[in-house]
Amino acid sequence: MIYQVHDWDDAYANGAHIAGAEGIADSWPHSAAAFRDRHPPLQLGRGQLFMPQEAPRGLMVFVHGGYWMRTDPSVWSHLAQGAIEAGWAALLPGYALAPDARIAQMTTQVTEQIALAADRIAGPIAISGHSAGGHLAARMICDDGTLPAAVLARVTACVPISPLTDLRPLMRTQMNQTLRIDATEAASESPALLTPVQGIPVTTWVGGSERPEFLRQARLLADIWAGLGAATDCVTAPGDHHFSVVEALRRPDSPLMERLLGYSGSR
Repeated sequence: MIYQVHDWDDAYANGAHIAGAEGIADSWPHSAAAFRDRHPPLQLGRGQLFMPQEAPRGLMVFVHGGYWMRTDPSVWSHLAQGAIEAGWAALLPGYALAPDARIAQMTTQVTEQIALAADRIAGPIAISGHSAGGHLAARMICDDGTLPAAVLARVTACVPISPLTDLRPLMRTQMNQTLRIDATEAASESPALLTPVQGIPVTTWVGGSERPEFLRQARLLADIWAGLGAATDCVTAPGDHHFSVVEALRRPDSPLMERLLGYSGSR
């Protein structure tokens, strides 16, 4: 089947193609606040660090999405549930948003928070993120010195969820009036155009009912990085759309969480 994009804005429009999208998005801050009431986080700069009841088995990182323009960790706190129930600490990094910050600056801010959390939490580190956060999650394990070597050596898995791995198509959308991605930044900040660190298993995870561009972007990273020596997989979750696919992070026994934490023997 021939695939060609004619409307780049529609290609990356998720809510317009999800029934009840507005209600789903509106529910997230309420779920997040209720979770924080039960599990008050430590503030780590712009981020939130959730701790399990006992000594953590490791550190799970989840980087939020929002096209690098919207939301913050307070909208997504409830997605730490699966990690802390599995006995892991969970870091939800925050970062400055466009147009106040460029994507390269966001990469640096997430890196700094992971390094700070790694100083507090011993053991393995598993990194994930959703959509634009999936981009930033993958960006953490590029072989260009993004994460400090001592922190990178502890990373046991990277699972970008519905990730945006090649930024060049985003330059064709109206969003780029805010994002201001140019050819130079696309080349330096697109994981699909960079080399992964060797030895870290990478799984891109995407909903089966997502927009074709998200399916393509997820496959793209897995295919390109496999050709560069990484152990990769691309998992398509049947029936999930862009907003529902992250719910699996709330269940420690979900296939997604087993893939994220299982590499370090959490189960």
